[in-house]
Amino acid sequence: MVAFDLDGTLIDSVPDLAHAIDRMLVDEGLTALGEDRVRDFVGNGSRVLVERALAAHDLATDGLATDDLSRVEQAHQSFLAHYAADPSSRTRLYPGARECLEGLRQAGIPLVLITNKPEAFIEPLLSHFALSEHFALALGGDSLPTRKPDPAPLLFAAERLGVPPRQALMVGDSRHDIAAGRAAGFRTLAVPYGYNHGEPISRSHPDHVVDSLAELVVAD
Repeated sequence: MVAFDLDGTLIDSVPDLAHAIDRMLVDEGLTALGEDRVRDFVGNGSRVLVERALAAHDLATDGLATDDLSRVEQAHQSFLAHYAADPSSRTRLYPGARECLEGLRQAGIPLVLITNKPEAFIEPLLSHFALSEHFALALGGDSLPTRKPDPAPLLFAAERLGVPPRQALMVGDSRHDIAAGRAAGFRTLAVPYGYNHGEPISRSHPDHVVDSLAELVVAD
């Protein structure tokens, strides 16, 4: 079994996330941050993304909850509404992602998707890129009580598909993917181009690093 992260691994979703964040900030009477700033905030789920954006305007501390929890919740709901209205028009597949998924599926290897993105956004994105058929299971950050870097989603997927963790691989772009994979007993593979808050993914010591996911499949 191969488990894939989504944002920063298969797709570059920052342009759409940043657009929704900037519209949320304007709703809050704040200035837009722009794609380059928001890119550094992505990777730990939608609420943390909103908190980090608010923190950039000194409304929160260290990206954690502000003491005005109602305002954070209001901002979070605003972001979700804006993102739901258009989650895919600016998002792009990374080179090699489709080839990788098609090759692994043709080889008969079960594939699962494990992301911290809210579950409601997974199927619209997979459908937009015609990727839904590749995955036997897709889990979002709110599908289970805990999310990555907790290993629970990975272990849930392995149990659901009847695969021993030692025969599973976690593929991701961030330290949370690698930590979750290691804690679950999976092998780990990382890509260097995603969202890891400016830190080289090699510092998380994945078992392997590939420049392109296409390297996971071998041409005939």
